[in-house]
Amino acid sequence: MSTDRGQEVARALADAFLGAPVWLPSALLARAELVIGARPPWLAAVAVTAATAYQEPPRDAPGELAGFLAASSALEAGLLAGNPTVTARGRRRRAPVRVVRRLPASTAMGRTRWPVVPLDDLGDLARLLDVDPGHVAWYADGQGRQRLDPPGRLHLYRRAWLPRPGRTPRLLEVPTPRLRRVHRLVLDQVLAPVPAHPAAHGFVPGRSALTGARQHVGAGVVVSMDLLSFFATVHVRRVYWVLRTAGYPEPVASALAGICTVATPVADLRAMPAGGDDQERSALRRALAAPHLPQGSPSAPHLANLCAQRLDRRLAGYAGSVGAVYTRYADDLTFSGRFRAGPLISGVGAVVREEGFRLNVDKTRVRGRGSRQSVTGIVVNERPTVPRPEYDALRAQLFNAARRGPSARDLAEHPDLRAHLTGRVAWVAQLDPERGRRLRALLDRVDWSGPAS
Repeated sequence: MSTDRGQEVARALADAFLGAPVWLPSALLARAELVIGARPPWLAAVAVTAATAYQEPPRDAPGELAGFLAASSALEAGLLAGNPTVTARGRRRRAPVRVVRRLPASTAMGRTRWPVVPLDDLGDLARLLDVDPGHVAWYADGQGRQRLDPPGRLHLYRRAWLPRPGRTPRLLEVPTPRLRRVHRLVLDQVLAPVPAHPAAHGFVPGRSALTGARQHVGAGVVVSMDLLSFFATVHVRRVYWVLRTAGYPEPVASALAGICTVATPVADLRAMPAGGDDQERSALRRALAAPHLPQGSPSAPHLANLCAQRLDRRLAGYAGSVGAVYTRYADDLTFSGRFRAGPLISGVGAVVREEGFRLNVDKTRVRGRGSRQSVTGIVVNERPTVPRPEYDALRAQLFNAARRGPSARDLAEHPDLRAHLTGRVAWVAQLDPERGRRLRALLDRVDWSGPAS
């Protein structure tokens, strides 16, 4: 049934059915009569059809139930038959079926495999976020108003383009403090209990670039590949289905997906700086114009992992079939083992395309045992370690700072230079304790009382 009237009747009946005290044809029929203001003979068939198709009320899926009713022959026949009525002159006629009353749907959580916080309806979501229902709708921006509104203080994101010489620029979209608090709540209360795929090592508690790199130590061949515009290509429908899989009813999943995604305003798209080829720039603009994960939100990294679950599952299975090991760190894909690189690259490309992502083919690298094999910046030929040029540069910087104090240039580049260098030394120590000890000794000798002249 494709008519607007038919869709309206189906939605109204679905909502009414889900509010029935018991899931029996008689109870559904009583609710349906309130919706259309009559009890024509065909209405009982619609109630029986719903009660038979669903053994229990699909309280998490009012839209699915409405779609089922709209496609059913029982409702189609009923709409053709109409409602029998009697005119003022006593003549019988059939009036078109119309919705005379909308009854609220009673939604509830569906089945879930994880200990997520239960949210049966939008009221529960508003209470979790500690906002009123109007703010839930504003944050979700279901009508896409923010994309067309002129820049102003009511916009929910602050944006900045990050130029990258010779490459397509990257857009940073940072939620305002209020929305950031909401995203953090969603991450901690809703998303955190849902696990990422074992192959994902970025933004996963207990995993890191190092845990991912360790999977590839001593391999005969290491192939590195890169997903193009990863966050921008994770669109709102992917997020919605992650939340539905977690058990959230359709209205809650839709609102949460809207809250966690954003469509970049036209003015910001027009402000894209130079860099990259025309095809990549156009593809990025198209992706950003649709609701997508914002790079700069605290909930985006974990959501990206969850939305890439099927990609990870397929790539891990494909890798295993050719004797390879697969890991992913954000948009970096790595495969290692003993295999022919060409067929693997072709196979991975096919899977990536089928899953709706794109590879940045210019960043694909194949490294054999005779070359430096690097995974997310970590050398893995024999053991995980920092690349020698990076170690030498850091050692030289620390040596000069220990002799003459930190340079004014270094301080200008890193206002908290001490914390920056401490973090870099700790990273080296995690990979190579002996090298880390040497660098730590140099760091301890630095006089931080003032910059060198």
